[in-house]
Amino acid sequence: MKYILAALPAELPEHNLDSEQYTVWFTGVGKINAAMYATLACAQTDCEAVINYGTAGTLTPELAGQLIQVGTVMQRDMDARPLSELGTTPMDSEFAGSIVLSTSAYTCSTGDNFVTKTPELESDIVDMELYAIAKVCKHFSKTIIAYKYVTDLADDDAVEHWEENHSKGAEAFLAMT
Repeated sequence: MKYILAALPAELPEHNLDSEQYTVWFTGVGKINAAMYATLACAQTDCEAVINYGTAGTLTPELAGQLIQVGTVMQRDMDARPLSELGTTPMDSEFAGSIVLSTSAYTCSTGDNFVTKTPELESDIVDMELYAIAKVCKHFSKTIIAYKYVTDLADDDAVEHWEENHSKGAEAFLAMT
């Protein structure tokens, strides 16, 4: 069984996924909610893999409106300097600040804030759940695959554009499953 974790039903509003192959769970927004559902998914005896599908902002205009697979994810809002570098949890040597998910060149930084200006930690896209899901999956030695639909340019208009575009990537994602 593959567990698809999406933050909100609005991001994956209609789906006809085979219930013999996929279970869809909506986690709610943010890293804590995402970590909780990722843990529950990984604890299922039939869990073969976890797929995170959701939306993301970008600072690279060419990515807007695209569905991309994430290659590496970082934790944007972990700032414990001077104990450790930006994006790195102090005294946590397991992941060294980033988690590799695939060979894709795209990077994602996760944080518990809706990005409307350039964050200090650079990445191709920004979201609010993936790092937590990836860390839990890696801890439980479960396959994690992540696809993000880029809804906005992470600027002053990001909220408005996210609201207009958050359901647009679902069709492209479902076509891949």
